[in-house]
Amino acid sequence: MIQVTRQSILTKRMNTMELPITQENLDTYDVVGDILVQDAFPHLDVGQREFILSGITPDEWNNTFGDDENEWYISTN
Repeated sequence: MIQVTRQSILTKRMNTMELPITQENLDTYDVVGDILVQDAFPHLDVGQREFILSGITPDEWNNTFGDDENEWYISTN
């Protein structure tokens, strides 16, 4: 597990999320760039993968788009 920090494309805030990946996995994904996030991290849920892509947290998504439009994110906790 590592702490990943990304800037949200919605709010421009720096957000941090603990993810069950290694720094090496993340570095490889960031450098290579032509790997789909779902292929690079198939064990992550869709909200975690969205965070890697855009820095948007599930809470930011809900606050921006509401629960009705948030069918893509299902919490596993």
